[in-house]
Amino acid sequence: MEPRLDMLTNEIGAKFAKRFANASLVIGQSSLPAATQELVNLRASQINGCGFCIDMHTKEAAAAGETAVRLNLVAAWRESTVFTEAEQAALALAEEGTRLADADDGVSDETWAQLRKHYDDDQLAALVCLVAMINAANRLAVITHQKGGSYEPGMFAAAIS
Repeated sequence: MEPRLDMLTNEIGAKFAKRFANASLVIGQSSLPAATQELVNLRASQINGCGFCIDMHTKEAAAAGETAVRLNLVAAWRESTVFTEAEQAALALAEEGTRLADADDGVSDETWAQLRKHYDDDQLAALVCLVAMINAANRLAVITHQKGGSYEPGMFAAAIS
């Protein structure tokens, strides 16, 4: 399948992308660890089948020093020993927040309790916003058939500046 639309060259798409990126800056500037942010972005993107976002967040994480072992095990984080309890809680939120329709209460009280053990209110707000933003980004890319494979670290930041 060929891409349906290049949002960055479309007037409305480009305006939206800049505002979307600016909203994401708030999360990036929070005290939520950058590694956690990339792991959450990657896990939600895997669930949503977004090749472009998987490509982007894997490469951005690697460029920031994330190990190949951890990146390769994100999809099987429950069966891995390489993630901290805090990261596991964030990955659980990524999954439950992405699969809202799969549970009566969306995000479980158990997951929220685990998050509370590891993150303060500002970090929790950043996590909630992060899950919402990556799911929106996944939908934009999947709907318009954006393909993974050609992303280079820093490319998105350069395209929207």
